[in-house]
Amino acid sequence: MPGIVIVGVQWGDEGKGKATDLLGERTDWVVKFNGGNNAGHTVVIGDEKYALHLLPSGILSDGVNAVIGNGVVVDLEVLFAELEALHARGVDTSRLKVSANAHIITQYHRTLDKVTERFLGKRQIGTTGRGIGPAYADKINRVGIRVQDLFDENILRQKVEGALDQKNHLLVKVFNRRAITVDEIVEDLLSYAKRLRPMVADTSLLLDEALDRGEVVVFEGGQATMLDVDHGTYPFVTSSSATAGGASTGSGVGPNRLDRIVGIVKAYTTRVGSGPFPTELFDEQGEWLRSRGFEFGTTTGRPRRVGWYDAPITRYATRINGITDLVLTKLDILTGLDRVPVCVAYDVDGERFDEVPVNQSDFHHAKPILEYFPGWKQDITGARTFEDLPVEAQDYVLALEKMSGTRISVIGVGAARDAVIVRHDLVD
Repeated sequence: MPGIVIVGVQWGDEGKGKATDLLGERTDWVVKFNGGNNAGHTVVIGDEKYALHLLPSGILSDGVNAVIGNGVVVDLEVLFAELEALHARGVDTSRLKVSANAHIITQYHRTLDKVTERFLGKRQIGTTGRGIGPAYADKINRVGIRVQDLFDENILRQKVEGALDQKNHLLVKVFNRRAITVDEIVEDLLSYAKRLRPMVADTSLLLDEALDRGEVVVFEGGQATMLDVDHGTYPFVTSSSATAGGASTGSGVGPNRLDRIVGIVKAYTTRVGSGPFPTELFDEQGEWLRSRGFEFGTTTGRPRRVGWYDAPITRYATRINGITDLVLTKLDILTGLDRVPVCVAYDVDGERFDEVPVNQSDFHHAKPILEYFPGWKQDITGARTFEDLPVEAQDYVLALEKMSGTRISVIGVGAARDAVIVRHDLVD
């Protein structure tokens, strides 16, 4: 079972990094296939806490080859800052490989992201302002800068000139900003070329050869299903393919090599940024849940919007991704509740929807239809088997499993690396 895809089920921040790290000892390769440094993974190893933004979380596991795939947009300043921070903490990063076809985030992408978002006013998407969207737009418009372009200065200069021809008109005439010169962009990008060159490879070929050898390759998705540019809550989404299909296009590995699709889902729901969120809480329970779960963005520090578990979203993600296994995280955060609410369907102007409405307006106006399950008071952070859980927690998990349409294979019961219950092996 060599090809394993890990995707978020909700709007991100479900704990994908921990799931990847859980597989680490039996994993040979970990591939980041989409997104940029607009999302983060937090991994706790012993007393050490690591916040990763661009690097695959598998880089923290000894002997694992980490890959930044062609579907990622790379901010080189962030890449080398993260590598230097890990070096300072004694982490070996020598196994990192970067796709020659990955696109690069430049200064003008970051500038455009920030000024465009402000220009939208009340219609803001809620981007992180890190240039991810504009970099993907350039990729689709065929004026992007790729990693391989850094090693041919003439090509690099031509591409930067072409990109800035239009962007400087926009910056100066619409946003009242100064024009960006070709020289400053080229000089900045070339300053990374020497350090970057040893990491660059035909990662599609490397991964295909690894799979041929029977090695275990984990494809780690950034963001999550409901932020996918095609299948998420558009336009309040990211700019890349955050679903399992993106693992193939974002890595150059054929879909027939993907053997298991693992969805990561919280025992409740969160999202960052604008957009519809049917189960969102605005009361004291919401503050309690945010505080208990420490729901603040790994990358931005922004308070996350919080709400109860949404069963229709999990079913939707299971279908869209072809999920074979779910990893349910942060079950321990719900400890102490008398009753645990679950959204089982939606009410849209008096009409019941058991599945996620295809119409955006319907989903925007959806109100959760809640079912309540008995809560538990016992501390579950030490549980290591399903039977260790209070019967109420077991019943809650089994109910979510039945509603999801696929099995819950792993349960997270705490922040520590080993605070998990494995019901079904994710590799064998």
